[in-house]
Amino acid sequence: MSNSKTIKVALAGAGAFGIKHLDGIKNIDGVEVVSLISRDLEKTREVAAKYGIGHVTTDLADSLALPEVDAVILCTPTQMHAAQSLACLKAGKHVQVEIPLADSWKDAEEVVALAKRSGLVAMCGHTRRFNPSHQYVHKKIQAGEFNIQQMDVQTYFFRRTNMNALGQARSWTDHLLWHHAAHTVDLFAYQCGSPIVKANAVQGPIHPTLGISMDMSIQLKAANGAICTLSLSFNNDGPLGTFFRYIGDTATYIARYDDLVNGKEEKIDVSQVDVSMNGIELQDREFFAAIREGREPNSSVAQVLPCYQVLHDLEQQLNAA
Repeated sequence: MSNSKTIKVALAGAGAFGIKHLDGIKNIDGVEVVSLISRDLEKTREVAAKYGIGHVTTDLADSLALPEVDAVILCTPTQMHAAQSLACLKAGKHVQVEIPLADSWKDAEEVVALAKRSGLVAMCGHTRRFNPSHQYVHKKIQAGEFNIQQMDVQTYFFRRTNMNALGQARSWTDHLLWHHAAHTVDLFAYQCGSPIVKANAVQGPIHPTLGISMDMSIQLKAANGAICTLSLSFNNDGPLGTFFRYIGDTATYIARYDDLVNGKEEKIDVSQVDVSMNGIELQDREFFAAIREGREPNSSVAQVLPCYQVLHDLEQQLNAA
């Protein structure tokens, strides 16, 4: 694709995360969102009007039929990710699907296989690879200045009812293993530059109405000897989100989304790490750059596939327990 041509994008899912992508894309030259897909037509029209998006629909197929659409960003419920990614690729559209790529190993493999055959850019939104805080640590590791001994991660939400990040009722159920653990499982292997060779999990009771475990504990070990301890909960009544503690041979870092401090809680300036401080915007920039340059993006579906193998193995363990 020529560098001068505007990349025309369809975005599916006008919820909390879709809005983050729309805000990020506003800062990226040569990209225009031309179609918005979401299940509630009225709400979708409101969002489309705010962002100047001309085409609105409740059906992804309508957008995939538009010849001008080059690429699709999927911010839809987890259970739809794999099938919708396959539909985009079959329609000849580049695709970026929000995390997780799929909620089963078989579906994840299928998306990666089709992406490879299609030659299209297929990327998964493993945002932690792009947050300036984690990029800062990654650059230290690449420069040989820091090696992870242990990552200690807490992913905590207060979600005893089925609400999204905006406090609105969800049409689907979130999942600690396939969604929230995916961030850390991928990031740990990515930052270590070493595959995960051992993984263990235990979970708390299954919620009577949501049908999922609300608490989980995961241990990981990389081939290079580094370890990771991940605690996840939907029961935590306190600060929400994920806190990553990198314990290394030369320093300790604590990352909270785009912010970074050292082990003594002293702020580290990450404003010069990349062109933006917004991880979602940086993720989208990589997607569009890969389309223009005809290359594999960081966080391609192929690169993140090993993460889903680990999640599958953990699910097997939990089911057998």
